[in-house]
Amino acid sequence: MCGLVGVANMVAISDRAWLHIARDTLKHRGPDDAGEWWSRDQRVGLAHRRLSILDLTPSGHQPMHLQERGLTIIFNGEIYNFIELRKQLQSLGHIFRSQSDTEVLLVAYAEWGYDCLKYLNGMFAFVLYDSKRKKIFIARDRAGEKPLFYHLDNGILFFASELKALLSNSSLPRNIDPESLDCYLTMGFIPGERCILSGYKKLAPAHAMSFDIQSGTAKVWKYWQLPEVDIITGSVNETSLVDELDSLLENAVGKQLVADVPVGILLSGGLDSSLITAMAKRNSNSVQTFSIGFPGQGAIDETPHARLIASHFGTKHTELMAEANTVVDLLPKLISQFDEPMNDSSMIPTFLVSNLVSKHCTVALGGDGGDELFGGYPHHSRLMWMQQHLGFIPNFMRHSISQFAKKFLPINFKGINYLKNIDIDLKYGLPLIASDFDLATRRKLMGKYTKHPFIAESIHETRISKQKDLLQRATRYDFETFLAEDCLVKVDRVSMLNSLEVRAPMLDYRIIEFAFSKVPSYLKANAKDKKILLKLLASRVLPHNFDKKRKQGFSIPFNAWLKSGSLRDFFWDTLTSKDCMFDSKTVSDLLKGQDGRGYNGNRLFSLVQFELWRKTYDTIL
Repeated sequence: MCGLVGVANMVAISDRAWLHIARDTLKHRGPDDAGEWWSRDQRVGLAHRRLSILDLTPSGHQPMHLQERGLTIIFNGEIYNFIELRKQLQSLGHIFRSQSDTEVLLVAYAEWGYDCLKYLNGMFAFVLYDSKRKKIFIARDRAGEKPLFYHLDNGILFFASELKALLSNSSLPRNIDPESLDCYLTMGFIPGERCILSGYKKLAPAHAMSFDIQSGTAKVWKYWQLPEVDIITGSVNETSLVDELDSLLENAVGKQLVADVPVGILLSGGLDSSLITAMAKRNSNSVQTFSIGFPGQGAIDETPHARLIASHFGTKHTELMAEANTVVDLLPKLISQFDEPMNDSSMIPTFLVSNLVSKHCTVALGGDGGDELFGGYPHHSRLMWMQQHLGFIPNFMRHSISQFAKKFLPINFKGINYLKNIDIDLKYGLPLIASDFDLATRRKLMGKYTKHPFIAESIHETRISKQKDLLQRATRYDFETFLAEDCLVKVDRVSMLNSLEVRAPMLDYRIIEFAFSKVPSYLKANAKDKKILLKLLASRVLPHNFDKKRKQGFSIPFNAWLKSGSLRDFFWDTLTSKDCMFDSKTVSDLLKGQDGRGYNGNRLFSLVQFELWRKTYDTIL
């Protein structure tokens, strides 16, 4: 895993000193080596920080060149099928100088051009300069595991793994994009290619970009998309599907265990990470697992469940216990690492367990993707329930309930988002269930910014697929939006802060395509159950006393911690300060609501995250 940063211009670049500084803002992504390269005409500069995973020798140094083809690359990620690709390319006459997957990627481009993306199985973000064509080629992996920010203006293209690297260039702006802020307040993250700062973009997952340094123009295209459902009614064989998933997952885990450094498993004790552990044991006799717990927090403490799996498979298991006072010290550190504000408090336990693992391993496997691919979120079952039962309630009555909830129920009323969306047409639409702040509350929060745009709901609508099946719409939305812009961002930033590479076997593109094209919705979720196909697999490979009904990842008892103590004081001090950007009365109501009924913890975390981020990055609206 690595960090990359660079620039390309139509003319020679005179100010080159910033690139060295920008590169070293990414040292946490690659503490083992650093490189910088400028083209002879000084129009292209590429810099890299390396975390050595494969081929630990200097042969893996980046930027890496293929001199005879005029190619130079900087690469962040892993190509899991690099061994097969290497053999295929050797059969075509190519000669390799290293054992690294970076060189395989470089040679793959030399052989297939932009079509090389079709051959890659991995997580990646890379920038390749083709000096003969005078073009920059940039691409991200299908799911969006590895990040890529860019800024294009007046024929100058800047790009980096993290936004902070670009901001080390003082000539670039730091103005908050108000539309992205509205999305953040609503969804808890900034979706798609949008960025919290005006003038910047993220290259979206499964997208590529070419930049012509002769004309200063760029072209962006999508090179892969989720497959259409390919299921013939009555032809589904459950046993065959479980067999295929078993084989795919075992193979994916096997590929992702390949490294020249120690590899561990992030074992939360939930279904996904337990299945990864089972498959890892099939591939290796020596498996290390790691978990985190919260003493005195009852059901949220997953260590007994993780311990069960570790004991059953005979792994070398390590646990960490965390306390509330840990969080206050961590938040400023995490804020400076997250380039954009993100409302996901599980970043805290994810950081803690990553920090623990990094003391023992350089690579870890996690269970990300299982919920999105196989219908594992609570709202998947609730949507199925709504679809079954709401048809019996007259439209006028559902509309009345929705309007009542919007006008009279407090924002922290449990289940309020479902009541507000009870009148939605589930044949075509998809309710915005995971909304932190509704439109009315956002209007109050942003009261002094009279021209602030409120567009999040319309952005949500544009991201809903046209699938007739409700669960297909929901899981595709979650895969392309929540997974890409929340879960994977969280894992990338906190693991990289600890110089740890985290891999996600569930996001092997073969498993993604299997889940969305071959698995019918009734084997994913219904009104009473979730992850049905994964549970069928679990019945085969996990211990018989494993509780398959639990839904738990790495999470924290946030609402309980905000009742009293240092974390509560920190939140209250941050949001009641005179320079807080949000409306003081609305914030005060949210704080009082937390002291009363509770359930505002996530909303308060959202506002605190943004305030800390705004001050850390010295931005203006």
